[in-house]
Amino acid sequence: MRLAIVSDIHGNLQALEAVIADLERVAPDLVVHGGDLAFNGPRPAECIDRVRELGWPGVMGNMDQALESHGIERRVAWARERIGEDRVAWLQRLPLEWRHDDQVALVHAAPGDVWRAVFPESGDAELRATFAPLGARIAVYAHIHRAFVRRIGDLTVANSGSVGLPLDGDARAAYLLIEDGQAHTRRVAYDVERAAAEVLACGLPEAASVAAIYRTGMPRSHG
Repeated sequence: MRLAIVSDIHGNLQALEAVIADLERVAPDLVVHGGDLAFNGPRPAECIDRVRELGWPGVMGNMDQALESHGIERRVAWARERIGEDRVAWLQRLPLEWRHDDQVALVHAAPGDVWRAVFPESGDAELRATFAPLGARIAVYAHIHRAFVRRIGDLTVANSGSVGLPLDGDARAAYLLIEDGQAHTRRVAYDVERAAAEVLACGLPEAASVAAIYRTGMPRSHG
């Protein structure tokens, strides 16, 4: 089975459409999403609708969960207003875990916790302690926007990276492909300047910081 895991789109429709085009060429048997579909990008509703239209199963992200709250910071409120109640309710129904037998398990951040950040610098012991309880040969998570794959004995831990908001110094969209029991990252170039122009024009609070991330693949403090 060839499985693609697409996560952290964050309302960046330009990046999502580029990844969908790449998936059409790669032709996996199944595509699963890892959450955080809408927040902090110019096209939040359209990204949710596209994922629903494609019928991808998936899990809830931390910012999908945060959209449920009404007493929230400006960017979340901005996204919620554009998404609408039906889409917010759909996000809240997403499960916290997806799995394919005992081969692959997917969570957004950590088992039972959509907010915990586990970074690539973590040691093997921490990664195993966190993800081995999922009971799968390949444990996949998202959340940190930094793609990596690490083998730890009989366990592979992989981060799917981010489609719409990479933070690993590579501005291209990232997703994970699993084939023949091996996981690897795919990077997809897209029209970053068009996406940056969209976010600067859409009225999103702190849009300049988001546009800078689109262009550099790093938080704005890094350049």
